[in-house]
Amino acid sequence: MRKELLSNEKMKLLLLFCIIGIGNVLYCTAHPEAVAPIGKIRGSVLTSRLGKEIYSFRGVRYAEPPTGERRFQVATPAADWNDVFDASEEGPACPNVERIEPISEDCLRLNVYTKKLSSKNENVSLPVLVFFHPGGFYQSSAQSFNYGPEYLLDHDIVLVTVNYRLATLGFIATGDSLAPGNLGLKDQVIALRWIQRNIVAFGGDPNSVTISGCSVGGLSTFLHMLSPMSKNLFHRVIDMSGSSLLTEPYPTHQRDIAEKQAKLLNCPFNNTKDMLACLRSKPVANFTKTISEFFEWYGDPIVLWKPVVEPEVPGMERFLPAQPIDLIRQGKFYQVPAIFGVTKDELGGIVVTFENITRNNGNIYRNMNENWYHVAPISFIYERNTPRSKNISTELRKFYLNDEPLCSSNRNGLAHLYADSVIIFSQYRGAKLIAENSKAPVYLYKFTYQGRYSFTMWNATTPYGVEHQDDLQYLYYIKSNFPYFNKTAPEIPMVELYTSMWSSFVQTGQPIPNGRNITWNRFESEKSNYLDINLNPTMKTGFYPDRMQEWEKLFPLSAASQSKAT
Repeated sequence: MRKELLSNEKMKLLLLFCIIGIGNVLYCTAHPEAVAPIGKIRGSVLTSRLGKEIYSFRGVRYAEPPTGERRFQVATPAADWNDVFDASEEGPACPNVERIEPISEDCLRLNVYTKKLSSKNENVSLPVLVFFHPGGFYQSSAQSFNYGPEYLLDHDIVLVTVNYRLATLGFIATGDSLAPGNLGLKDQVIALRWIQRNIVAFGGDPNSVTISGCSVGGLSTFLHMLSPMSKNLFHRVIDMSGSSLLTEPYPTHQRDIAEKQAKLLNCPFNNTKDMLACLRSKPVANFTKTISEFFEWYGDPIVLWKPVVEPEVPGMERFLPAQPIDLIRQGKFYQVPAIFGVTKDELGGIVVTFENITRNNGNIYRNMNENWYHVAPISFIYERNTPRSKNISTELRKFYLNDEPLCSSNRNGLAHLYADSVIIFSQYRGAKLIAENSKAPVYLYKFTYQGRYSFTMWNATTPYGVEHQDDLQYLYYIKSNFPYFNKTAPEIPMVELYTSMWSSFVQTGQPIPNGRNITWNRFESEKSNYLDINLNPTMKTGFYPDRMQEWEKLFPLSAASQSKAT
């Protein structure tokens, strides 16, 4: 009898240990832990479109909080930690015009998504894709509801999305040693250095890193190719719809924008030291609330805070030491395989706003007509109040609008003008310059696939066209804007094609995966050849030839390579 009781007790203990063991396994599965040089990091589990487990580490700190005296300073890399860093939930966005929670000035965080973690028993080494988000340097964030990993992580890569400081907090540039500029871009460099040190713990290969971005995120990747701070931190580039801002020389400061911020927050503005001291004392919400005050004509200029050519400051690294065009022509850039591209219509969807304002008895067309020589340089981003500026405005009106008054009937010309001025021409010029001066391959594309959804819609069911950033929805689950594409969605063939192309480039440097009967030749400027990306991608020649020729005529390279302040 006693033996039976002991046997029963042993069985109960064994069962208890089994239950505890299963619980620990389930907990470890639900809360994966990466052991990185910086410290232990606890994550959570997401599920890919095809049902694969994604180990998700969100809101991981890569730099110390840029608050207090650290505001307007180059960020300090995050110190190692002894406790377990909780990265199981969404981290904060950097302060931006949208003000969508969670938001905090302590925002220098990144998100890592992987299907495999390295351990003592297994050394995983997958290629890494880094993504810098769009948003004009004043909106958006890298949070997973904006750029989720569910589509891309069906492929064998590690994905990292990065927050960086925005607007005045990230791009104040007074032209002196106290605020030389480019803080948001230097944040990205610190994130790339963090990746080099820590990504092995997440199954990533630090020797196979592709940086990518869209819009100003694409501009960021372009500038990383030129920056001495970024060299050897990446190995391939994907620049999606990035305006490289190559129609005009880059400014050496944006003192006017810094002073405007100071005036909006009742701070002194004549002396940089006093101005910064006052701005450091202001609540962060004051900066986000005043972002909209910087627009000069409706929502223009779309690009407000810009990268600058920095002055030399003893003891401080310069992100951009000279004009981009000069750096490229002198071969002072990182020659790696690169993809450049645009969507078919880019920012042309702005005419939907024009039409909506007109329907509500607004006079936006008439306003632009009557103030053309004032508004055009603001909206289409070129020099102002000069004889050359007036001539450019005249020629653009002739070319795009047939020198006729603006109205609904010629809105397509206005759409093309917005698209070319902000994105398409600068992107084309950037690709052309890199291709002509690099030994590494450059690929050019135009994304023409029209899906059911767009960032710009005429109504609930009718997209304007293939608008700026529309192609992102086939790479990332953009929960904030679009539905999740399940296996029956008509968008799935494009999701499968686009993610396989990008992951192939990340893995091999070749943008066409095995098994796809697609030819994508290197870009050659004399052919102006590119891949038309739709469900049946095709090589074509002539990249908006008439439109690009007009811009080459009005904005010759010689005029865009001389340093000039705003």
